[in-house]
Amino acid sequence: MLGACFSGLPSLLQVVLLSWCMCAAYPVSPTPDLDVTPRITVLKSSLQDCRRFQSYAVNYSSVLLKADSERLFVGARGAVFSLNASDISASPALTIEWEASPEQKQQCQSKGKDNKTECFNHIRFLQRFNSTHLYICGTHAFRPLCAYIDEERFAMSSQIEEGRDKCPYGPRTGYTGLIIDQQLYTASQYEFGSNSDIRRNSPSPTLKTEDAPTRWLNEADFVGSGLVRESKSSSTGDDDKIYFFFNEKNQDAMASYSHSRVAGVARVCKSDRGGHLTLHKRWTSFLKARLMCSLPEFDFHFNMLRHVFILPGNKPQDTLFYGIFGLEWKNVKASAVCRFSLSEVQEAFQGPYMENQDSGSKWNAYTGNIPDPRPGTCITDELRARGINSSTSLPDDVLDFVRRHPLMSQQVQPSDRRPLLFMMTTDYTHMAIHTVRGLDRKTYHVLFMGTDEGWLHKAVEVNGHLHIIEELQLFEEGQPVSSLIISDKQMSVYVGSSSGMVQLPLSSCHRYTSCFNCLLARDPYCAWNGTQCVAIKANTDRSALIQDIQHGNRGCVNMLNDIVERSRSVRVGDDVLLQCELSSNLARPLWTLDGDELQGYGLNSGFRTGTDGLLIIGARQDQCGQYICYAYENSVKFAIVVYNVSVHLDLNPSPPVKQTDCAYTPAIMIPAPNEPPSSGESLPPPPAPLLPHSELLFPRNMEAMYLSLITILSGMCVVLTVVLIYVGFCLQVGSRGKYSLRAAAAVYPNNKGRNRNRKQQCNSSHMELKTVSSHCNGNGTCNGISAPHNADTQDGGFLQIVPGERHTPRNKEPPPLAPPIPPTLQPSSPNCEFPNGLSATLPTVLKRMNGNSYVLLRQSDADGMSPHCYSFAEELNKMLEKRKVTQLLPWTDESSV
Repeated sequence: MLGACFSGLPSLLQVVLLSWCMCAAYPVSPTPDLDVTPRITVLKSSLQDCRRFQSYAVNYSSVLLKADSERLFVGARGAVFSLNASDISASPALTIEWEASPEQKQQCQSKGKDNKTECFNHIRFLQRFNSTHLYICGTHAFRPLCAYIDEERFAMSSQIEEGRDKCPYGPRTGYTGLIIDQQLYTASQYEFGSNSDIRRNSPSPTLKTEDAPTRWLNEADFVGSGLVRESKSSSTGDDDKIYFFFNEKNQDAMASYSHSRVAGVARVCKSDRGGHLTLHKRWTSFLKARLMCSLPEFDFHFNMLRHVFILPGNKPQDTLFYGIFGLEWKNVKASAVCRFSLSEVQEAFQGPYMENQDSGSKWNAYTGNIPDPRPGTCITDELRARGINSSTSLPDDVLDFVRRHPLMSQQVQPSDRRPLLFMMTTDYTHMAIHTVRGLDRKTYHVLFMGTDEGWLHKAVEVNGHLHIIEELQLFEEGQPVSSLIISDKQMSVYVGSSSGMVQLPLSSCHRYTSCFNCLLARDPYCAWNGTQCVAIKANTDRSALIQDIQHGNRGCVNMLNDIVERSRSVRVGDDVLLQCELSSNLARPLWTLDGDELQGYGLNSGFRTGTDGLLIIGARQDQCGQYICYAYENSVKFAIVVYNVSVHLDLNPSPPVKQTDCAYTPAIMIPAPNEPPSSGESLPPPPAPLLPHSELLFPRNMEAMYLSLITILSGMCVVLTVVLIYVGFCLQVGSRGKYSLRAAAAVYPNNKGRNRNRKQQCNSSHMELKTVSSHCNGNGTCNGISAPHNADTQDGGFLQIVPGERHTPRNKEPPPLAPPIPPTLQPSSPNCEFPNGLSATLPTVLKRMNGNSYVLLRQSDADGMSPHCYSFAEELNKMLEKRKVTQLLPWTDESSV
């Protein structure tokens, strides 16, 4: 039912619902392997035996290991390197510089390409051509070139070949290639605006895929390729086959499948020579099928193939294809690892065909007759007996059927019909797999997977599921892993990224310091020898080694674990943290007190537990004793650390006592009133009177009182300092006469002639000055108050500090009568507003306009008037009247005020 519900929803909504179901503890289907967590996290600072190689070049995306595993060849942007495989950091590193000329870069830039990323020579192909030479191809500033490298001299040959049909133009175009028996097979988009295709470039005859009347590949983006020598020990004389993996535009007619792109696998025969007339210089053995990687519980599909690794087996039929799948949405992180067997791929290619009758996008299953021999098969002994020794001898009806029916109806399903691994918050980019034989004589596959953030995950496949042993941080700054390769001889994994190469050992057994950690890791490279975790390969005598990959919890029953023992002394009412560091992300802590497990951690329990340890809150005397922290993982419980906690009443407790004995402060012994002293004893002096009992005298309350007192005193000092500075500043202004208060005429940066009026002095006023700052925008609006558009009298009411003359004594004569209030300024009600938006009562805060601070008047709440001051209306009129007679002061730079 859930799958039916999911299939009818948009794909992005399916992701949201899938995440919700998983975060809700899998209420629909309790699948144990969903969203696997790495057991151990190792940061870059803790990496051991890590070697690095960096140079002036970037984008280390092509790697090739020499047959004897002594040299590692690396292709980057503008250079090829030959490194010592045993230690890539050892010098000297052999280098071949191969960069595009400045003229070529200029031509690339003139075509509209990015001169920071695209107009360089990115090495896209690096493989062995024969026993003495390597073959490389690069984008060469959107003019691809190829060349040979003499391996012994590590020098490029003088013969440079055109690479237009062998290498893509850009560094990001999907591409894959192989050299098989000195024949070059590549798949990519080779020309601007052309369709992607699969080609055999050399030797003659060259072959490619067909575009008409049926397009074999629909906007394909290639991911990888590989050869499977199926002719080896073949009883039918079958041919070797080359498999290409890609993503392409969805051509399926199923309405329930809403993805726009799908993953697929294509196959061609190595001995294909094309047709005689029909399909001339075209593949006659091309077939393709869809790859499915989905969660069957949720009917959820991972439609984008990111990387593929082909793991050969002892026999061709044992070949396995491991693929990393993801989603087509770039803002949604999710990855799945699916495994496909060669037999399942062959079964799809032996099944029914699909057809496209109207050359449109709708494909349906073909139900007609199939010609003989079966279209798309390789030349076998049976066909040779019938006189068909090559593909050029195939009948035209067979070739015409191949042209019109490249797609198979049956989809390739993964082993066990489900992914080996699913990760919700990780995008895997590359993968490499190593085969290891365990102590139980079973073969295990260890997967090394790089992420888009520069991490390396190491996992082991056990019973159809992946157990992530550890995750390693390779780089400080997140960068995608662009290449991965493993050396069995060096027991190393090499990881490439945009900044350099990293070499790590396949195992770090010394990281597991106990028997439990060694076995719970389930690392096929490691085992416990009774005293430490050691590498299996380094021990010839393996009879005493212990390993449990299948279950990871057997073998350490009678082993003694190194337990750290510590003591803690705490006063009554204090908090104490008992740390317990668990090295495993899969373990959870269990705490016991004197052998009894601590069950509840509620609000009134006095305990809190977390990733750091156990927190005892407000220690009580009944909380003393022996605390043991256990790590519980995979049904195994083992002790990590032991704490002997003692609780005291006094400030200077006695030394901690042994184990579970709780230490208390001894009380002062006072004889009973009617009890005489014993013989031979003198009466002790009377005890000092006891202080009244109060909780304020508890140490914690005393600390709070001290802190509060110190805070209050500090605040008073700060206030006193500000007051003194302000008084000193005012005295300086009054004595020197350097500044005067003026009414601002306008608040415009472009108003050069700004009028100012002398502020009337008042000993006792109903006006109050506020000094708060704010900000104005560029259009004259200050926190909701619009500035006037002229220097009219409506903008009065602002006070400003400006350079001026020293104050002269006020004239003893009474000031002239003020004219009546202009009608525009006459307030009609206590809450009316002036035409410029100012309230009649005036705001009580300051505004900062154009970087300068202004002071606003605030009318007092008192109704009466001072005998020495005027009313607000009269004061305002006086200011307006005096503007007519007051000498204008020049406007000065206010930034110095």
